Amino acid sequence: MQLPLHFGTGRTALLFMLVAFVATFTLTRLIVRMIRSGRGPFGNVAVGEVHVHHLVPGIFLLLLSGVVVFLAVPHGLFRDCVAAAFGVGAALTLDEYALWLHLSDVYWADEGRKSVDTVVGVAALGGIGLLVSNPFSRQPGEGTWFFVTFILINCALSVISVLKGRFFLGVAGVLFPFLALWGALRLGYPGSPWGRRFYREGGNKRARAERRASKRRLSERLKALVSGLPERR
Repeated sequence: MQLPLHFGTGRTALLFMLVAFVATFTLTRLIVRMIRSGRGPFGNVAVGEVHVHHLVPGIFLLLLSGVVVFLAVPHGLFRDCVAAAFGVGAALTLDEYALWLHLSDVYWADEGRKSVDTVVGVAALGGIGLLVSNPFSRQPGEGTWFFVTFILINCALSVISVLKGRFFLGVAGVLFPFLALWGALRLGYPGSPWGRRFYREGGNKRARAERRASKRRLSERLKALVSGLPERR
């Protein structure tokens, strides 16, 4: 499918949003790592003795750009700029996703990896959205029962993938059904809802899941590189 790049299309706005999202996350991670190491001219932002996390301006950017879209309904380049502002706000907010999930400052703790997982997942979904058409549209000549059955099975496989702890495969599987199938067929993580429910303590599946989870994977090394956290051993 050819990607339309002329101004005024929804896909162009998504492109602006995705580029701003990835660029802001990359720049933010670079700056906070410089602050942590004591290099460069940057420092923590504080109001009095209160440390202002960068999710705060991110939330305000999300609110502001959302209001502009709903009230002004901009078109063309103006809409694309608002989409970029939304992407910046989303990146600043989701980079500290682990903080508002745990309600504590776990940015540099092991739980902080959840922020990287979330940002990578959102960025990947944005990229997928640029490349594929509407996955819920019916094809010419496709029967209603076949269409509905396919959608229900695909959604069920996506839910199973998420319950197994394979969030990206589950969410991306909504757009690419084979990813949902692959995630549903793979062994779940031991700490996932699926693992806690179906992998009994001392059982073969639990042992295999724990053995696989203990292995050093490429994804863990990449997460350590991006987040600045030491790799799990």
